[in-house]
Amino acid sequence: MNETLPTAPSADSSPASGRIAFLGCGSMNEAILAGLLAAGTPAANMTATVRRTERAGELRGRYPGLTVLAENEDPEANSKAVAGASVAVLGVKPAGITALCRSIAPALEAQTVVVSVAAAVTIAAMEAALPAGQPLVRTMPNTPLQVGRGAVGLSGGSHVSEVQLKEASAVFAGAGTVVMVPEEQLDAVGAVSGSGPAYAFYLAEAMAAAGVELGLEPAVAMTLARETVAGAGLMLAVEGADPAALRKAVTSPNGTTERAIAAFDAAGLPAIIAAGARAAKERAAELSRELG
Repeated sequence: MNETLPTAPSADSSPASGRIAFLGCGSMNEAILAGLLAAGTPAANMTATVRRTERAGELRGRYPGLTVLAENEDPEANSKAVAGASVAVLGVKPAGITALCRSIAPALEAQTVVVSVAAAVTIAAMEAALPAGQPLVRTMPNTPLQVGRGAVGLSGGSHVSEVQLKEASAVFAGAGTVVMVPEEQLDAVGAVSGSGPAYAFYLAEAMAAAGVELGLEPAVAMTLARETVAGAGLMLAVEGADPAALRKAVTSPNGTTERAIAAFDAAGLPAIIAAGARAAKERAAELSRELG
């Protein structure tokens, strides 16, 4: 059964408990880390690993008290980071996930929850590379985690308990909302929310281009499009907001907006969006097969 976990970002979000290791600290893992700090998790409770000394120094300067290990200085950085951790968040590229699982396997404690934020790598593939019985959670996050408004799909592996699922979901508490789904639905989650920010940015691009075509200066058109999409997003973020109701509130009978929506419907825009989501889901399945 699908479940929305109570992890929407708010001033009352509870800090995650236990020590958390972030293996790889690119934009996604850094966004999750920053969300935890905002929710009250002490930097001293977290360790991050990166590939280069320069990146390690950057993160230490940005997040005082955070332990950051660089692999070019210490090839055992990942294993040292997971030793004694309650949660290990894998944030490397999909092609490197199973190799990372194999490399840290000897250092993992039996109850450490391994959380993957990588697309396309299946639970089965990761479990095969981890110690037998290791708790594992696969997630599908999106880039608005960077601004505290992320959406995360979460699926538990074969050996994870309900308590451990909640522990994994708490990692995202400061930066997004978590929806628990069966693993077979994660590609659909990716097609809607994982790729979804790009759809919104694409819309803003198209709106700005339309404004230029109608005679606006490019900078003016871009400002109007950008702020309109951002403002509409904030309205949708209000608890209980219904996009259909919000749309209807702007659409006066026989008005300009009604004419625009009619043109979108005539062009088959809903079907175009559905086709795009299907294409994204199909590509995710292809990537899973390619990654074995």
